[in-house]
This record gives sequence, C-alpha cells and structure tokens, in this order.
Amino acid sequence: MSKTILITGGAGFIGSHVVRLFVNQYPEYKIVNLDALTYAGNLENLKEIEGAPNYFFEKVDIQNAEELEFVFKKHAISDVIHLAAESHVDRSISDPLSFVKTNVFGTVNLLNVAKSAWAGELDQHLFYHVSTDEVYGSLHDGGFFVETTPYDPQSPYSASKAASDHFVRAYSNTYKMKTVVSNCSNNYGPNHFPEKLIPLCIHNIKNMKPLPVYGKGENVRDWLFVKDHARAIDTVFHKGKPGETYNIGGFNEWKNIDIVRLLCKKMDEKLGREPGISETLITFVQDRAGHDLRYAIDATKIQQELGWEPSLQFEEGIELTIDWYLANQEWLEHVTTGSYQEYYKNLYDNR
Repeated sequence: MSKTILITGGAGFIGSHVVRLFVNQYPEYKIVNLDALTYAGNLENLKEIEGAPNYFFEKVDIQNAEELEFVFKKHAISDVIHLAAESHVDRSISDPLSFVKTNVFGTVNLLNVAKSAWAGELDQHLFYHVSTDEVYGSLHDGGFFVETTPYDPQSPYSASKAASDHFVRAYSNTYKMKTVVSNCSNNYGPNHFPEKLIPLCIHNIKNMKPLPVYGKGENVRDWLFVKDHARAIDTVFHKGKPGETYNIGGFNEWKNIDIVRLLCKKMDEKLGREPGISETLITFVQDRAGHDLRYAIDATKIQQELGWEPSLQFEEGIELTIDWYLANQEWLEHVTTGSYQEYYKNLYDNR
C-alpha cells in the first residue's frame, strides 16, 4: 500500500467522516484509526467500513507515548492526520486541565513519536494537524479570520488548541518536520454528539424538551457541513503546501437564535406539528463565561490555491442533517443513554 495513514480521533464526529472518506476513496491506502473512545468516540459511526481490508482500529490514548510508539512500529505509519482532541467549550470551562492533557500534551506526544519514527527522513512524511477557528478569538468589528490573523484564544479549549498549533509549527521550524495546519469553522451534520447546539436542538425538539440558548442568542458562527470538511481535509492532505496553514469555512454565518428558530420550523414541518409549537421550547439561559461574539472564516486561500469549496449551503445541509437524525433514532438513543460505549466491547472483546 502506498501510504499508511494514522487518523487520530477517527471515531469522533469529524474524524469518522474523514476515516470513511479515506477508506472508501483510497483502497490502496492503509487507514489506521486511533481513538481512546472517550464519551465522544463512537465506533458505531464506522459500521459501514469496519470490515474493509484497508481499515484498522487501535484503541489508544494519545497521552500514552509507549502505546503510540507500538502503533507506529506495528503499522509502519507513513503519515498522520491529527484530529483527536477535547473540543467542547463548556467542558473546558469546568475542567481545563483535561484539555491541556489531551490537546497540548497529547499532541506533543504524537509529534515526538512521529519525529522519532521518521528520523532521517522527516521530509518524506506528513504530519497534518486539524485545528479550529476559535484560536483566533472573537470578531467584534466585522471582517474575517485569515491565515495570518493573530491568535487570541478566549476559552480554555481554544487556548489548548492554540498551544497545539504552535507546537506543530515549532516542530516544523526546529526539526524540519513536514507539517500542515488547517483551522475550520463550526461543523454540523450526521453523527454529531448531541451536546452541541444543532443535534441537541433536534433531539430536544423531537422530545418536546427545552431548547437552552445562551444569552440572547446573538452569537454568530460560520457553519460547515461535516462532509465538506472531510473533503477539505482530503484536499489539504494531498495538495497542501508543507509549512502552510489553510482556513476552512462554509461561507455561512448564522446567529445562534436564528439557527434554533430554523430548526424549530423545519422540525415542525417534518413531524407534522402545528407551526410555531417548537419555538415555545426556546429557553434563554445565562450566557457562557467568555462567550466569543462572532467567528467568521475567509476560506479564499484554500479555494484559490487548492480548488476546494463547500458543496452545500446551510439550508441544504440542515435538511440532510435533520433527516439523518430522524432516520437514525437508534444511534441517537445509544448516544444519549451511553449504551454506544458497549459497541467496542461487543465488537472487539469477543474476537
């Protein structure tokens, strides 16, 4: 096989879409999914490709250097796409240290192991680090985040991701490791863990539960359909210039309250409910500490230099997303009850 790619966090929301794309699109590649299977890692996301001859899974935490070294040797890893991360801002506020351990220490662990495994030929292997637009802070006076926007993280989550970005670039500069970094806007779509805004609202509307909205819901985010992000990662991996950064955005800015109202409208239509009934579930709650007002990505660079652009507008993507959740109630039930964690035990422990 021409490449053996380690994809970290491959059982998570974005990671599982990347793993499926690479396994299906590149049968000549060996794809190794490495995931610690914490609360957001769900192997049910990968049922359709778990038997593929070019797919392998390793249950490993990136904080464990010895196990990482074993995986690199066992599979002769040639390249890394690093997505594994703690990613929920609310969790980072209540437990910042866990974000430091995974996002910073874990990333440096992975860099060290890759540097050692690829010693003498660092220019022959790629370390691709997938990050977030939240490292740039908040936009208050218009404009967009570009690749040269100064970092200004405002939450423990974004601070930990900013630190990991800096370490990747430092390894490129100091050790001449071949690296690339991408920073993406908010993702949405199938398989999203329902603590995030869109899947949480879909689940709660379906069950007529309150829809918590921070502050007045005025915070603005740029939304990117997850499958478009997976395509962008594919593009950057194969065409990106080493040492460069690429911002990946959906060109879709929405206020949180407008998204919630759109979801209410769409769900009422699909569930055959009286128009407006779901909006009565909207409940404004105390704003999140340090809540950034606006994120907006300028994705011109990846569009012009690598030829990528999003395939869907938000209204199209949200229709597909709602339909997926309504058609996959068993998946949602497993995630909300925690029973999905038994999937790994049933699948692998009995082999």
